[in-house]
Amino acid sequence: MYCLFYLYSDHDTHYFSKKTEMCPSNRRKYQGWMWNQFFLQEEYTGSDKQYIGKLQSDMDRGDGTLKYILSGDGAGDIFTIDENNGDLHANKRLDREDKAFYTLRATVVNKNTGMKLEPETEFIVKLHDINDNEPIFTKELYTVSVPERSNMGTSVTQVTATDADDSMYGNSAKLRYSISQGHPYFSVEPDTGIIRTALGPGEMDREKREHYQVVIEAKDMAGQRGGLTGTTTVNITLTDVNDNPPRFSQSIYHFSVPESMKAGTPVGRIKAVDKDLGKNAEMFYNVVGGDGLDMFDVITDKDSQEGIITFGKPLDYEKTRSYTLEIQVQNTQTLDTRFLGYLPTKDMATVRIGIEDVDEPPLFERASYVMEVKEDAAMGTAVGSVRAMDPDGYNSPVRYSIDRRTDLDRLFNVHSGNGSIFITRPLDREEAAWHNISVIATEFNKPLQTSRVPVYIRLLDVNDNAPTFASFYETFVCEKTKAGQKIQMVSAVDADDPAGGHKFFFSLATEGAYRGNFTVRDNGDNTAGVLTRRSSYSRLHKSVYLVPVVITDGDFPMQSSTGTLTVRVCTCDREGNMELCNAEAQTSSAGLSTGALVAILLCVIILLMIVVLFAALKKQKKKEPLIISKEDVRDNVVSYNDEGGGEEDTQAFDIGALRNPEAIEESKQRRDIIPSDTLYPPLRRTAIPSRDNADVRDFINQRVQDNDNNPTAPPYDSLATYAYEGTGSVAESLSSLGSASSEGDQDYNYLSDWGPRFRKLADMYGAEDSDCDS
Repeated sequence: MYCLFYLYSDHDTHYFSKKTEMCPSNRRKYQGWMWNQFFLQEEYTGSDKQYIGKLQSDMDRGDGTLKYILSGDGAGDIFTIDENNGDLHANKRLDREDKAFYTLRATVVNKNTGMKLEPETEFIVKLHDINDNEPIFTKELYTVSVPERSNMGTSVTQVTATDADDSMYGNSAKLRYSISQGHPYFSVEPDTGIIRTALGPGEMDREKREHYQVVIEAKDMAGQRGGLTGTTTVNITLTDVNDNPPRFSQSIYHFSVPESMKAGTPVGRIKAVDKDLGKNAEMFYNVVGGDGLDMFDVITDKDSQEGIITFGKPLDYEKTRSYTLEIQVQNTQTLDTRFLGYLPTKDMATVRIGIEDVDEPPLFERASYVMEVKEDAAMGTAVGSVRAMDPDGYNSPVRYSIDRRTDLDRLFNVHSGNGSIFITRPLDREEAAWHNISVIATEFNKPLQTSRVPVYIRLLDVNDNAPTFASFYETFVCEKTKAGQKIQMVSAVDADDPAGGHKFFFSLATEGAYRGNFTVRDNGDNTAGVLTRRSSYSRLHKSVYLVPVVITDGDFPMQSSTGTLTVRVCTCDREGNMELCNAEAQTSSAGLSTGALVAILLCVIILLMIVVLFAALKKQKKKEPLIISKEDVRDNVVSYNDEGGGEEDTQAFDIGALRNPEAIEESKQRRDIIPSDTLYPPLRRTAIPSRDNADVRDFINQRVQDNDNNPTAPPYDSLATYAYEGTGSVAESLSSLGSASSEGDQDYNYLSDWGPRFRKLADMYGAEDSDCDS
């Protein structure tokens, strides 16, 4: 049996049925709810609760014994049900964009017992959409670009907007696009939002206008009146294409350059202008005409896009005073010629360059000179010549000289007038095969105007060196051997360098007893073998053979030398291995090399020097004071740092040595030993009456005798100072200590006899004496 109940809403009436079926077999009842969706309008603005519908069970008899219970999404908060009659209400204002539907569950229980009379059934409350959301673009600002000169209808970009309203219900989410700003350059497709160019290539020129701002509008309700709108901004930039050729800003350029400027130096810069950007504005210049086509060149500055004019050859005012160039400029990238019409893709300019006169130094005919001369050329032989001239119109005479810093040995000289280079000293190719000198040219009237040129002189080889052994050769021969046995292979070297290569010939010297013992076989390849001519040799009879080998070269004039091969006779085993040689051979073979012996000798000398140095330092550290005791009778130098008492202090030192022999005391003991009457009796001195040189000789002999007879003299050599001035002076002693007379007793008249230089002295002292007497 079917029971029908109904619900009411604001817009529609929804019917719900409950199916009750009796089972024939066991008469058991199966029940179930057959539901449709409930619809509820969003954004309800009324003051009362919003009625959704009514739930009614077929078991409800209207006696108030049933109770309706609601559970699920928002039950009790958003949604409530009247437990007596099943009326369903919404308590709050709902937004479909927040939640589009709610799932609820309802059941019926007995009020008295609380038992469920119907099983719990689930139903859905779906919000009915209204147009309450405007379209929103995915970006507030679009930044795009399109090439300039694009065809009409070229796609620029696509904008997209979305609407939060329900797209399945009505036209609330159905959008239409339109352009509100950007006419007439761009358009937009209403359905897709694709922006396209609206003008042709001739109008979309970046050089005229580069940036555009377009405003796009999106409107819901399919664009109908009353729909909501949203907008976005699109910034469109026209990108550059190569549609403009470079153009010179002027047709004629003028430059001037001194003739002394070095090749490769920039003369000037020219610049063309290109309205394009980046790579489309890159250009290159080249010289296409003019009388300076072979003289000048132009390169492009990659940074500034300027043309730099340079020259590759020396300038000469006296030959050419001006040049004219035709320079062309064009783009490096392919030019779009669709919009040029009849305009040329390249541009031309004329460049006029004036040469300024400069006082130049002498100019050599060549940048460098290479000369050859034989190494045996005589002094004064001419090697070659250089020539320079004044490039100016004055033709000033030129003087030549050699930079001696390049010819320190002064092997060459140059004639100052004609530039001839000649030899001044003997040459030797083996010492230096090449000589590099610098010749200086100086203007005679202007010494500051100089120039120089390198001269490379090659010495040609002359066969002036004899070949020699390649190394020192020493070998041995067994006492028991066989004739024709090769005992040594020799080769030669030669300091010369013949053009055809070396060719050496080997042979034995023509004289000597060794010819019966050994022979030399020339191999023909600049080597030779030394062979035995006997089958036996005696070490006791002759232990060493010196075999002279003559080496001759094959050049002219032929040079030869004799090399000596040392052959030692040794005892050998059956295989020919050396077992025993004489003592000289053993020492020579087993001894150390010369370098090793020198190294050992140097080490020994260094060790001896170190030992001596340590011994000297040790002795210096252990050195005792000058005077150890009173028993030390050696002469010593003692520094007392005491100032003497003057002439009257006769006890500080022995003044006897400064007195005349007549004034010397008879007995004077040594002060550096202990006095002893027995060991050192008083000595008698004999006065020396003579006034000539004999008194000095006798005085010395007397002192020597005294020291030889002194038993207390030290056993080693000592220095004895006599300090005797002799008695031959007319003025006698100048010391007041030994003078027997006073100043008043002196007679100075004799000074007048010594000449005019002493006459004034005699007058002075004589006048003083006369004053004293008076």
